[in-house]
Amino acid sequence: MKSLKNRLLSSLILLGLTAAGTAHATNWTGYTYSAVSTTAAVKGMERIADRVEEETGDDLSITLHLGKTLQIASSDITQATGDGIVDFAADLYSSGNVPIARILSLPLLINDDEEWDKAYAVMKPYLKEGFAQQGVTYLGSYRYPQQVIFTSFEVDSLDDLSGHKIRVTSPEQGAFVEAFGGSPITLSGSEVPTALERGVIDGVLTASAGGAKNWHEFLPYNYRLPVNYAFSAIIANTSSHDDLDPATRDTLDKIVDEETRQITRDFIADEKVQKQNQAQAGMTIVEADPADIRRAQEAMVPWWHEWARKAGPDHEKALAEVLKALGK
Repeated sequence: MKSLKNRLLSSLILLGLTAAGTAHATNWTGYTYSAVSTTAAVKGMERIADRVEEETGDDLSITLHLGKTLQIASSDITQATGDGIVDFAADLYSSGNVPIARILSLPLLINDDEEWDKAYAVMKPYLKEGFAQQGVTYLGSYRYPQQVIFTSFEVDSLDDLSGHKIRVTSPEQGAFVEAFGGSPITLSGSEVPTALERGVIDGVLTASAGGAKNWHEFLPYNYRLPVNYAFSAIIANTSSHDDLDPATRDTLDKIVDEETRQITRDFIADEKVQKQNQAQAGMTIVEADPADIRRAQEAMVPWWHEWARKAGPDHEKALAEVLKALGK
């Protein structure tokens, strides 16, 4: 089987890009998993590219390509960056290559912004090391709002999930759905409307911002139980990053830090707007009963530890440190 690099060689030539993965020019190829230019995530990546070119005096430029415009599957972005096929990327689906990153997305582990900050502070060194093993430099990340439950059936408690097929984006979300009698099904966002029309699924786990803006037609019910967070890493090919002039590298790192924070803030603001819009469009929105949240967390605690045990000692150590930081 041809390597990912070889499979992409012809498409890169057609785009007029450097095909050799070891070339480290100051004209970088950027890539994002998102194919929608209007999202806070893509707008933020575009700001990074614009600011880098301006603030480095053209010493570094980044040509950003949207998802699906290069022959790179979302799950292959880490590998493509490590191979030098792209120099810079937003990677929402990195956990297959850096499994320890999944700790930040364990269901019911992190319940609010303050807890996220504490957990992320613990996990950041682990993320850096995990990506470094792939030939990738971890520069930072932004996160989506909490993933909640949208359904085609009436829902106002966890018990209502039983017997229903729920679209998930990770094995961790799948474990949550199964814990309450549902059947998890993995689908891309673009597949969801058709799957709902055909009865393949009865609901989804997602955020209002960036995912379910127009889904009120298919998903008239929303139970706001915070299942987990999704986050995207901003990464660079390590050789490309190291070869930059030190001042240029510092400027890039500073801009990424500032803009990832802004992307997160933009998503949080958009979540409020989209939630209001969905309610006005007729969606029934039910805030989760605190007792239901506690019940969900209690159900998932043993699963967190079993997941970490199976993943290995480094995962157990990292999870223990996160739990200590959270006081859990």
